[in-house]
Amino acid sequence: MQRRERRSVKDVRRRVYEILEQGPVGDRAALKVHRCLVALIIVNLTAVILESVPTLAARYHFWFDLIEYFSLSVFSIEFGLRVWVAAEHAPYQHLSAMAAGFKYMRSAAGIVDLLAVLPFWFAVLLPSDLRVLVVLRMMRFLKITRYSPAMRSLLEVLNSERRALFGCIVILFGTMLITAALMHLVEGKVQPDKLGTIPDAMWWAIVTLGTIGYGDVVPVTILGKAIAAATIVLGMVMIALPVGIIANAFAEEIHRRDFVVTWGMVARVPLFSGLKANEIADIMRLLRAQQVDPGAMIVRRGEPGHSMYFIAAGEVEIGLPHERVRLGVAIFSVKLPSCGGRGVQPMYGLWCGRIC
Repeated sequence: MQRRERRSVKDVRRRVYEILEQGPVGDRAALKVHRCLVALIIVNLTAVILESVPTLAARYHFWFDLIEYFSLSVFSIEFGLRVWVAAEHAPYQHLSAMAAGFKYMRSAAGIVDLLAVLPFWFAVLLPSDLRVLVVLRMMRFLKITRYSPAMRSLLEVLNSERRALFGCIVILFGTMLITAALMHLVEGKVQPDKLGTIPDAMWWAIVTLGTIGYGDVVPVTILGKAIAAATIVLGMVMIALPVGIIANAFAEEIHRRDFVVTWGMVARVPLFSGLKANEIADIMRLLRAQQVDPGAMIVRRGEPGHSMYFIAAGEVEIGLPHERVRLGVAIFSVKLPSCGGRGVQPMYGLWCGRIC
């Protein structure tokens, strides 16, 4: 009896994990939950922005409070559920449920989820009007990265190109120091209140290199104007360098994800071999790329079939009662709702059978 209850609780936790984290392809429940959470985040951010307008805050105070209360309830429940299902994460499966929950709360995603609920609780516990809470409420925007493949791709690009971007920052800082020192040397005596010290000149240098040009500090000597002109040209290079690195890497990442499943991969599947070109194109539009962490469980034995998988990189392991089978790149796998036999039936690179 206890074993059945434990198994039932584990099955429920697994299902909640699939809905919140990485549901199967085509899982309608996960899709609806994600869309509702994204919509709530957008409504919440819009309310925070409009609430900063005094006239709107006075007129619609009740509705702003209602949105905040509702958002707090939903985000708090979501955070609690994510802590509960943390043990289902592949990296945390060797930990206990409590240890996995604490591990998740210390992760980047856990911190973002925690920041989504902390502001209101701080406002309840602290009677003073803390403006910093408004900034923390805006941090809920970061939750969208969990549901946006484009934003996740951008974060992956920033992480992969971090060394090149750090080099750009070092070059920018060095250029700022040199141009600030030159401007202080040339204009320091002419404008002692604005360029009399190198720290004062550094403000002018970073504004000029950023091609912003507020106009609060401008050179008045011929040599100073020449240094300013050179600084503006260098600023264009400084801006173009990181933008080019990020744009190129982001385009490559999007291209790689969009074309990870190619026409040839779909056409070689025996199930689709008799289809016409336009029909294969229709199938390709239904497919999407999905990255799986090492050690993650893609499907479990006995679950109803829902998806077809194309292995574009890496390999997967099939756990059978008496053996383990590995499927590698260019081997396709399909999990059908039912099949007559047990075990695996490799057939022309197509996984045709149920994991029994």
